[in-house]
Amino acid sequence: MTVSPIDAISSQKSSQPSANSKARVKEFMQQLQDEICTALEQLDAGNTFQEDSWEREEGGGGRSRVLREGNVFEQGGVNFSEVWGEQLPPSILKQRPEADGHGFFATGTSMVLHPRNPYVPTVHLNYRYFEAGPVWWFGGGADLTPYYPFAEDAAHFHRTFKGACDRHNPHYYKVFKRWCDEYFYLKHRQEMRGVGGLFFDYQDGRGELYRGPHVDKSAAAYSKELGVPPKRSWEELFAFVTDCGRSFLPAYLPIAQKRHQTEYRDRERNFQLYRRGRYVEFNLVYDRGTIFGLQTNGRTESILMSLPPLVRWEYGYQPQPNTPEAELYEVFLKPQDWANWQPSA
Repeated sequence: MTVSPIDAISSQKSSQPSANSKARVKEFMQQLQDEICTALEQLDAGNTFQEDSWEREEGGGGRSRVLREGNVFEQGGVNFSEVWGEQLPPSILKQRPEADGHGFFATGTSMVLHPRNPYVPTVHLNYRYFEAGPVWWFGGGADLTPYYPFAEDAAHFHRTFKGACDRHNPHYYKVFKRWCDEYFYLKHRQEMRGVGGLFFDYQDGRGELYRGPHVDKSAAAYSKELGVPPKRSWEELFAFVTDCGRSFLPAYLPIAQKRHQTEYRDRERNFQLYRRGRYVEFNLVYDRGTIFGLQTNGRTESILMSLPPLVRWEYGYQPQPNTPEAELYEVFLKPQDWANWQPSA
């Protein structure tokens, strides 16, 4: 049998992390936290992040940074954590039973920003790394949750992350964008949380790109159609995650800079608070980062810093026809090809 040059190179790639993998990922996650906090403080120009360092009794700790009552951000949190231990949480064992019997190490940076102005989108970021004996993987992504519909903002956000993906693999964005649409979905509401972005998990360089639970949906179908890509090394995946992490500021800052001084009234503020309720519902019911943190006895204040400071629920709310609020529901909370969006003539 003839072996192609790609397969020959792929077979030589090490499937295991380097000896200093944990230290390298930890250093990057801390740097990412520092870079994001510095840029957000400059944008806000009204308040700074307050840091709490914490230790986990079973092993590990982190740095929780929260900015409150700023000019731009009503509340925002940017967290770094590293945890280790002998007992794997049930959420991991359910997905990767082969990790059973091994001690684990996990590190990551997570962020949620809740702007004051309803015209500035809420945004979320999370990148993480996990090791348990011979088992390892990278996961994460970033997604945008606007309250008012600006297609150019959604397109800019998606195009920036598509660029990061395309520098590493031409199929990453197409799979991970679909995965994001499916992950940040409130099943009990039958609606997306926002306009999506990227989401991926269990990336260890082997198998199909989609490694999620919804084998009957679009991301899985597209991934299966692609087949199994050439093996990707630990170094290649670390470079990809690094690029995605550093793509956040150019993806989000121009949007916040453009919108944060837009005038708004009580109507827009009340709608923002109502839609924030969806964020609470998703994070408490579905979010795997929240579940993992609570199951590993993480710091509760840090885990729940993603929740907005103010929120409201309204029974039976329906947007008025032909309003921006209706457009959000009818167009922006459904999967769209934002990376290829073009303004109308």
